[in-house]
Amino acid sequence: MKQVDSISLNELKEMSGNMYDELVKAVVDVRLKILVVDAGLHSDEESFLLEEGSFQEDLWGVNLYPADFGTEDFIEFDSMINIRPAQNNRSRSIEDPVIQKAIRDIIAEVVYE
Repeated sequence: MKQVDSISLNELKEMSGNMYDELVKAVVDVRLKILVVDAGLHSDEESFLLEEGSFQEDLWGVNLYPADFGTEDFIEFDSMINIRPAQNNRSRSIEDPVIQKAIRDIIAEVVYE
């Protein structure tokens, strides 16, 4: 697991081969614009960021599909850590389009070809 300021598509492809052969789990801190990748569970990445000073309400879990880079399917807004009734998010998916856009923007800044 690592926090990344930038990461290549090839690195993500390598990680996906080591994990689930198609996806890389990631957690994004939308306030601090931090991305953590390469762990077996979103909850491990979440714990890492909480220990580093992030706040729970800013952390969202996603899956990255390197083979779909450049398409809408590259980012999947699905994780158990996203279930937050107190923040009006009652499913594993990130329901708020504003948060989805923030995550897309952060990932677009970090991931390059």
